[in-house]
Amino acid sequence: MAALFDRLDEQGVECHSLMVVHHRHVVAEGWWAPYSADRPHLLYSLTKSFTSIAVGLAIADGLLALDDRVVDVLPDHVPAGLPEQGRRITVHHLLSMTAGHDTDSLTEAWQHEPDDLVKGFLRVPFAHAEGTRHTYDNATTYVLARMVERVTGRGLPEFLDDRLFHPMGIEHAEWDRVASGAAFGFHGLHLTTEAVAAFGELLLRGGRWGDRQLVPPEWVRLATSRHIDTFPAEVGAGGADYTQGYGYQFWISRHGFHGDGAFGQLCVVVPSHDLVVATTGAHHQAQAVLDAIWDCLLPGLDATPDNRSLALAPGGPVASPALPDGTKAVVEPISRGWLVHIGDSLTIEVGHGEWRESSPLGRPVVAAGAWQGDTFVADLCVITTPHRVRLVVDADGTATATWNIDPLTTRDLTLHLRSPLMTRPDVA
Repeated sequence: MAALFDRLDEQGVECHSLMVVHHRHVVAEGWWAPYSADRPHLLYSLTKSFTSIAVGLAIADGLLALDDRVVDVLPDHVPAGLPEQGRRITVHHLLSMTAGHDTDSLTEAWQHEPDDLVKGFLRVPFAHAEGTRHTYDNATTYVLARMVERVTGRGLPEFLDDRLFHPMGIEHAEWDRVASGAAFGFHGLHLTTEAVAAFGELLLRGGRWGDRQLVPPEWVRLATSRHIDTFPAEVGAGGADYTQGYGYQFWISRHGFHGDGAFGQLCVVVPSHDLVVATTGAHHQAQAVLDAIWDCLLPGLDATPDNRSLALAPGGPVASPALPDGTKAVVEPISRGWLVHIGDSLTIEVGHGEWRESSPLGRPVVAAGAWQGDTFVADLCVITTPHRVRLVVDADGTATATWNIDPLTTRDLTLHLRSPLMTRPDVA
């Protein structure tokens, strides 16, 4: 563990949490302050692996099959003039992301049909024959979520609550939704690190949790087996663990398999070593984390764990504005900190020399800051996500706010702080 921490530090990897489970025991765990064990964390595309399990449960119930076609399960979402290939797309093609699109179809699908992403997905031209080429395609998982909901008559969150989360003792699953109220399916699930590790342990045990078989072992084997070749350029940084192939919403790794979410949300399962590693973070270096696990952790699984005090040291802003240009702010002193009134509707508590939490629009933000001459500077952690904002208020009260990493849904800070969470209110 010490070698793993040192490797991540050397490479500038910003972790928010890490949990290691070996032979069914938690052998190491840590959260970088202000992140903590009780906080759910946005999982981004690691959500896809949970949607895969929902598909497997629907198949086990006899409500869905791998060769079921989108046009048959969701006939009211079929666009006019759909080409024959669109009519052949099946559950298998969606799960393996082999529908035939040349690039991720999500943006184009939303542009075509902001009120019906399934129809928009089918309208995006197909560049390759179905089943022949993997293209990382977020919209495929959205379509799967809607198919599960159609055949089960349940919302995806409610279905997984009943069949997976509540039987595992997970009561805090939160979901980001689009304007219609539907869960994204490909993104938007918030869970604690412990829940992510428990999910990995469930997969490692073939879908068994305690004395209950929650997921058929056949589905776990199928979902975490290689179905198609992959190409690293499709997922950005790439690397050796993104060229091993793709399962059913799981990546095949050099050792075992993993679920992967943007900016460092990982659930790594290594059956050969009876090992699960769950991490959350805010970085673009998933391959570096996997390399550190293989190089530092696997060789030392029998060593004595190292205890460290972990604290986040926020770096400077590197991404895009989180507030409109010209936004005004007033900094009001209070005991051990400040109230920062931003615009007309947002007031955030900021700690002096400590992190301070408030929920101005319903969801928590944890902040710390100080005056630097006549300029006020604060870091605002949108604590249930990988993201934080560097807020600067100058002498005339003009506020600028910059994301550490651009959120993949919206750059509008207020949408990330509202409850219920709906970061794409412009699409259904």
